[in-house]
Amino acid sequence: MKGIILAGGSGTRLYPLTVVTSKQLLPVYDKPMIYYPLSALMLAGVRDILIITREEDEKAFRHLLGDGSQFGVHFSYVNQPKPEGIAQALMLGESFIGDDTCALILGDNIYYGSDFTDVLETARINTEQGVATVFGYYVSDPNRFGVVEFDKDFRVLSVEEKPEDPKSNYAITGLYFYPRGVTELVKSVSPSVRGEYEITTLNDMYLKQGNLKVSVLGRGFTWFDSGTMDSLMDAADFVRMIEQRQGVMVCAPEEIAFWQGWISEEELKQSADRYGNSSYGKHLKSVANGRFVSTARKK
Repeated sequence: MKGIILAGGSGTRLYPLTVVTSKQLLPVYDKPMIYYPLSALMLAGVRDILIITREEDEKAFRHLLGDGSQFGVHFSYVNQPKPEGIAQALMLGESFIGDDTCALILGDNIYYGSDFTDVLETARINTEQGVATVFGYYVSDPNRFGVVEFDKDFRVLSVEEKPEDPKSNYAITGLYFYPRGVTELVKSVSPSVRGEYEITTLNDMYLKQGNLKVSVLGRGFTWFDSGTMDSLMDAADFVRMIEQRQGVMVCAPEEIAFWQGWISEEELKQSADRYGNSSYGKHLKSVANGRFVSTARKK
């Protein structure tokens, strides 16, 4: 499976913070925003990842992330000339995806919850069977998002993009798993009245084929679309609370790589040394020294 992180866009909702930097490089408490969607892909077992950025931000992303070897993965980079919708990411990644399955995640989305690895594994299995999977989350303001409508048995009836009169309170979050052939199907997506290639249009195509599943993230999960000032602060407060109260690190890619067996103990220690005396570096040292047992350990 290939993975794509869409980390382009101008981030105008966060101006002036994003005038000189990418939104996905902003801190969410103690780590860059992009570490969170990266962690989600890694928990899904994805190791070949394309990062889509603005041309002016690519150098900074490469400085932060490199080629991915410190995380036990491989990064490729491609520029987004102009933000034209989420589905555009699949168009830009056509040659990268090839005839493989694909997981696409937005660079400002943050997920946290028990059994998340199992949820991701189920979605990955679905793609191998030719079925796309998206994730639904109950929100109070569904008109801001793509919305999924269910019947009484939670079978999917429809998906709509930012409807004025939402048919449910279940938003479709920014994580999408697609089967082989998605790069051909996405070519049938025409620009909307907003001039964007809407991911909801693609999802509706899978629904009409009978090949769309919606995995509902229930009360045991937390999801943030951290692209606004309030949601960015809410996400930072949440991460701070979890880490200080429970003493665990939320979304540490090197830790996930270690438990997955993608990097060695020595490589983990080298990463910890790079982060110095920060809380993040101290946490990686505690993992390397066997003082912390992670739920990210591969089963």
